[in-house]
Amino acid sequence: MFKAFRPLLFRLDAETAHSVTLKALDWMPSGPGPSNDPLLETRFAGLAFPNPVGLAAGFDKDARVWRQMLALGFGFVEVGTITPKPQAGNPRPRIFRIAQDEAVINRLGFNNGGLEAALPRLAQHGRLGVNVGANKDSPDRIADYAAGVRAVRDSAAWITLNISSPNTPGLRGLQGDALPELLAAAAEAGGKGGPPLFLKVAPDLDAQQIDAIVDAALASRLSGLIVSNTTIARPPGLHGPHSGETGGLSGQPLFEPSTAVLREFATRLRGRLPLIGAGGVGSAEQAYAKIRAGASAVQLYTAMVYQGPRLPARIAAGLSILLRRDGFRSVGEAVGVDVKR
Repeated sequence: MFKAFRPLLFRLDAETAHSVTLKALDWMPSGPGPSNDPLLETRFAGLAFPNPVGLAAGFDKDARVWRQMLALGFGFVEVGTITPKPQAGNPRPRIFRIAQDEAVINRLGFNNGGLEAALPRLAQHGRLGVNVGANKDSPDRIADYAAGVRAVRDSAAWITLNISSPNTPGLRGLQGDALPELLAAAAEAGGKGGPPLFLKVAPDLDAQQIDAIVDAALASRLSGLIVSNTTIARPPGLHGPHSGETGGLSGQPLFEPSTAVLREFATRLRGRLPLIGAGGVGSAEQAYAKIRAGASAVQLYTAMVYQGPRLPARIAAGLSILLRRDGFRSVGEAVGVDVKR
């Protein structure tokens, strides 16, 4: 059915098409979703998922359709990014398809309705995480992250601190010297016994920056890292009139660089913190590659724009085949095998 509707959606600008998709999902029943192979059961950081294929933040910014996304076959869903106050984001147009490369460039700028609007739509659910961020005009961005953690800690299975979006000026600077202070403030806001805290990092990091993030993460109460967000780099060979737009690039061109950075984090961490691999996942083979590079689970978003809503279930089914082919008895057994060699 998606193949029939895709040409109609692609006649709309990308942001309008996304709004139409969300409205359509509002009408979709939120059942238990397809059954999963027990081999795919995934556990890390105190979390348990029926499969390791997650929906990345950005799709459901205001927590409107997370139940429906679980019903489509995702093992877990992360909503947001949610900021303390509502904000409109950057001027439109701000999402650009690069269809020939199955990629997207966005410069949305944390457009969302704010914490107060989102909270009633959240619920205690073991497969629902919340991604929090800072308002663009905030005088104290660390305080914004603490406020976000404090607000959602009772209705999130985990909380992700998004300090790596390239579309809020200066935000990525929090990956530097301010990171220990940010992590301490977030941990305090989460309280004892609060949900696991994850940090989402950029793919555009050098070895020194990776080392600094690893040191700060290990010295904190952080539970894991998500590697990675969109990239400001533009790989050679991008096609189409929008390939030079500013913003974060996601989709297939991000797979190789994001997986390389994931492998660097896995090498330095040596299993001391779990990693979630994001960036360019569009097939079971790519999800499997990230798991073998050190990811305990993966997240995707852009690939659904091009492949449709059945993608998470297809990837999960394909992962079962790949794991069994290589003799693994669980997802956990495959995590990081290409790094340990």
